Amino acid sequence: MLDRCRELVRPVLAETIGRLHPWVGEMAAYSFGWCDVGGTPAEGAGGKGVRQALAVLCAEAAGASGEAAVAGAVAVELVHTFSLLHDDIMDGDQTRRTRPTVWKAYGTGPAVLAGDALFALAVEALAAVPGAGAAAGVRRLSVALGDLVRGQADDLLFESRPWTGPEAVGPEEYRRMAEHKTGALLGCAAALGAALAGAPENTAATLDRAGRHMGVAFQVADDLLGIWGDPAVTGKPVHRDLRQRKKTFPVLVALSARGPGASAAGQLATLLAESPDAPDDATTRRAADLVERAGGRSAALAEADRHIDAVERCLDGLPLAPRASAELRTLLGFLARRDI
Repeated sequence: MLDRCRELVRPVLAETIGRLHPWVGEMAAYSFGWCDVGGTPAEGAGGKGVRQALAVLCAEAAGASGEAAVAGAVAVELVHTFSLLHDDIMDGDQTRRTRPTVWKAYGTGPAVLAGDALFALAVEALAAVPGAGAAAGVRRLSVALGDLVRGQADDLLFESRPWTGPEAVGPEEYRRMAEHKTGALLGCAAALGAALAGAPENTAATLDRAGRHMGVAFQVADDLLGIWGDPAVTGKPVHRDLRQRKKTFPVLVALSARGPGASAAGQLATLLAESPDAPDDATTRRAADLVERAGGRSAALAEADRHIDAVERCLDGLPLAPRASAELRTLLGFLARRDI
């Protein structure tokens, strides 16, 4: 399903990237896994193309051909890649999909420039849509971008806040951050696909809401993988998020545990307060055990399930084409569950 959507979108995406300055275009192609440093063609280490697939599937679910959503699919894929380029710089991440990140391969300044170029191309792709769909699409993308920036800002500010006390990050704050940072663009992709297919505004708005719920489920699932994921599957070390002292949902909900989990929550708070910025393996194993004993793992699984149920309720209330709707549900279920 993802391959089918990628094959539909890639020719237009490649043509769009081809309009960039050659050096900037090379960095963009590198970020998609299409080439190595220097421009030598490479066989894809790129992403799955989830957002572009959402746009295509929602157009089909609205009763149109997937081609109707290609401009929207290109726009959201460009914005997603732009956000990854800048996120890698902000987070200091040196690898993505087993290769050096763009900033590591080309330099920080060039990576910022490439990200800016992708953002500009995304707006251009939607602005070229014939008729009233162009203005509506650009407005929808702008709202999603504003939310994405808001979520990223909150995520960065979380790093400097304490683990406990009145200034600590609470689970509800985290939900809002995840909806903005991850859910906004997923919702935008779904809504754009439906809107470009001619669906009523209510349908597009409901699909936007479904995508936002999916973003929270996706982020919580990612948090679970960041602590307990199999390195052979995730490509990342076990307990990586704890080693980096990230304020993820399982940790935050564990710290707020009451009742049977309160003792483990207290021990976890002490451990996090006393551990160094780069804790050793024994400390991270101890922290993971305390998060689980305080109920953080089970609560995070339940949180992901609640948002999956909310997605299902959104889809149940819409008149969608059966086959495309089934594929859409399959994709959304994969996003939220993966190997957690």
